[in-house]
Amino acid sequence: MNTFRFPHPLVLLVGFIILAAALSYVLPAGRFDRQKDPVTGRDVVIAGSYHRVPSTPVGPLEMLVDIPKGLADAAAVVFLIFLAGGAFTVVDQTGALRHGVDWLLTRAQGREVVVIPLVSILFATMGALENMGEEIIPLVPVLLVLMRRLGYPTLTAVAASAGAAFVGASFSPINPFQVGIAQKLAQLPLLSGGAWRMAFLAVAVTIWIIGTMRYATRHRVQPEITPDEIEADRRGAGRHGLVLLLMLVTFAVFAYGVLKLGWDFEQMSALFFVLGVSAGLLGGLGATGTAEGFVAGFRDIAFSAILIGFARAIFVVLEQGNIVDTIVNGLASPLAHLPVTFAALGMMAVQTALHVPVPSGSGQATLTMPLLTPLSDLIGLSRQVMVLAFQYGAGLCELITPTNGTLMAMLAACGVRFEQWLKFVWPLYGILILLGIASVVGGIAVGLK
Repeated sequence: MNTFRFPHPLVLLVGFIILAAALSYVLPAGRFDRQKDPVTGRDVVIAGSYHRVPSTPVGPLEMLVDIPKGLADAAAVVFLIFLAGGAFTVVDQTGALRHGVDWLLTRAQGREVVVIPLVSILFATMGALENMGEEIIPLVPVLLVLMRRLGYPTLTAVAASAGAAFVGASFSPINPFQVGIAQKLAQLPLLSGGAWRMAFLAVAVTIWIIGTMRYATRHRVQPEITPDEIEADRRGAGRHGLVLLLMLVTFAVFAYGVLKLGWDFEQMSALFFVLGVSAGLLGGLGATGTAEGFVAGFRDIAFSAILIGFARAIFVVLEQGNIVDTIVNGLASPLAHLPVTFAALGMMAVQTALHVPVPSGSGQATLTMPLLTPLSDLIGLSRQVMVLAFQYGAGLCELITPTNGTLMAMLAACGVRFEQWLKFVWPLYGILILLGIASVVGGIAVGLK
């Protein structure tokens, strides 16, 4: 019996683009009125203001033009992936990465199993702190070297990094791009309900780590050293420590810039470009060797970077067809007629469904919180629980939706097929959804405010 295989990621995303364009002919065009929120500075919808607008179906030519528009919208992320991916390829070609990983594994002799929990906790923490997503893609060379030296399958690199970050972001008490914006729009104090969220975050990350470790150990193979790695060791002998120190300093500057200075993707890109140039020269590659390393990195990461733009094009088509608000209104309206607990779980399901066409967590919060806040008040549902339903519904959907450009790019960069990922992630996703449901129902039971 043949095993089912999902279409190529590019085919899958183009299919969603075509579907979005087709829906613009089927669904009525409509919009909510919007006003600027003084707290967040974002344009938010006005509850009850949905109205029909003239139909604007997206034709075949317009749909094709929306693909480069999506790439342009995602340009900052795309170029971050190119420059950072090139930089880490240069670092890899100096031999420093394998040298550092081998040093780490020597010190952890007999305790290699702790590497996955440490990596997962690191990325889950970054997901919880700053919604880390696209920034992970350029780290693929580092992650692959680590997993290869451990003998773990490449899927483990995706699970321990992007997967852990998605879980951390979904259950976070402080993620400014999800729970932070949602609480502001719901007029809740920032960090309110933090202890409740932190307890469920710890359980969720533990579940994810156990699932990742179980998969890794069951599919472990004998590590191999390639001729290219042997050559890199010879060429960079004696300089590996300096390159690794340079990389650690870069990560420290990166963390400070993102968390304290409010860096955007452009500043991150510039930092990683400096890392690549400095590492190449310091590691003995020379100017030409460094340039060739960047080119090799560009070539290897190009497909992953382009997928981000194609995923963005889906939302561009939906917006051009004026049907995003129609979809939101159609999904949210029936919730008013449900009992409180079922309405809360319905909100979680709605947020999951909405995250497929609206893959931005902050954008989804801006779109749905002003609608669901008055609805929650009307039916007697705590606003805090409403925000929980948003977090779990939208955040955990990141693990399974093919419209998540970061996930698709990570899978492509690591050579993992989407159906392989789904086979791994479905059981964990189901358990985490049940955990989210327990948190929502428990929040209602204890009167979480």
